[in-house]
Amino acid sequence: MEPRVRFFGNPLAGKVLRHINSATKAASEAGVPTATQELVKIRASQINGCGFCTDMHTKDAAAAGETPLRLHLVAAWREATVFTEAERAALELSEQGTRIADAAGGVTDEAWRNAVKHYDENQLIALISLIALINAYNRINVINQQPAGSYQPGQFG
Repeated sequence: MEPRVRFFGNPLAGKVLRHINSATKAASEAGVPTATQELVKIRASQINGCGFCTDMHTKDAAAAGETPLRLHLVAAWREATVFTEAERAALELSEQGTRIADAAGGVTDEAWRNAVKHYDENQLIALISLIALINAYNRINVINQQPAGSYQPGQFG
């Protein structure tokens, strides 16, 4: 499988990706645990069918010490007992924030109240931002049919 365009390596795409990466870096420094950040990115990527991002973030999570059991259960997090209440709140926010088009009201007040129990204002802003940014990446890669499977942790510096 070949991507539709050579997105990685194109000068214009590089410019766009630098801005997205800068925003992602800022959000990632707000105190949300790295494991939670990766779980949120994995779940959104699964929902959006983005193989490239699912590959990337499961490998990055594993390289950061995430267990195979938890990685295998992200898609079934509601039934899994291996996630903390805070992680579950972040996963719910990620799902609802990713499925905005499927839900007439967007993120429910209940999901938001649950997230507020576990995260301060900066962390909530970081989660909202990370969810939006991973959705942008998912759309770039899905539209471009970016192949999955060859990502190596740290590949993009």
